[in-house]
Amino acid sequence: MTELIIIAAAGENNALGIDNDLPWHLPDDFKRFKQLTSGHKIIMGRKTLESFPKALPNREHIVVTRDKNYKAKFDCVLKHSLKDAIAYTENDNAAFIIGGGQIYEQAMSLATKIELTRIHAEFEADTFFPKIDLTVWEVVSEEYHPQDERHQFDFSYLTYKRKEV
Repeated sequence: MTELIIIAAAGENNALGIDNDLPWHLPDDFKRFKQLTSGHKIIMGRKTLESFPKALPNREHIVVTRDKNYKAKFDCVLKHSLKDAIAYTENDNAAFIIGGGQIYEQAMSLATKIELTRIHAEFEADTFFPKIDLTVWEVVSEEYHPQDERHQFDFSYLTYKRKEV
């Protein structure tokens, strides 16, 4: 069975992005995202795909869109529901949900792990990460990174696992 992992970066106010872009630039977070997702299938909504200048190398892109006539700007697998996108990954050891807000919301009840980069600032945004219910999720690892010459904000890598019922 595929481990379904949500991966995201969000501000203290759960801001994900504005105008289909990130309100921060954190090179170490991009590097971590690449390291974790390389070699895996990544599931995203149409707007997330459209925010990419090019396909992400060494990852199979699965795009969820309700538009049956949608033509992606680069090679990807199109699915018309998150359920169908997840079913497509069933023979993999892990698949990553990479956004956006609506896809994250739908995936919260299905995922087994959340890899969240928490940026320690609040941002203006039009897309937000869902609230993490701590009765369902627990932090199993945390790594703090202070602001430096390459990173405008303090941030932490948080790994959440679904609690056993």
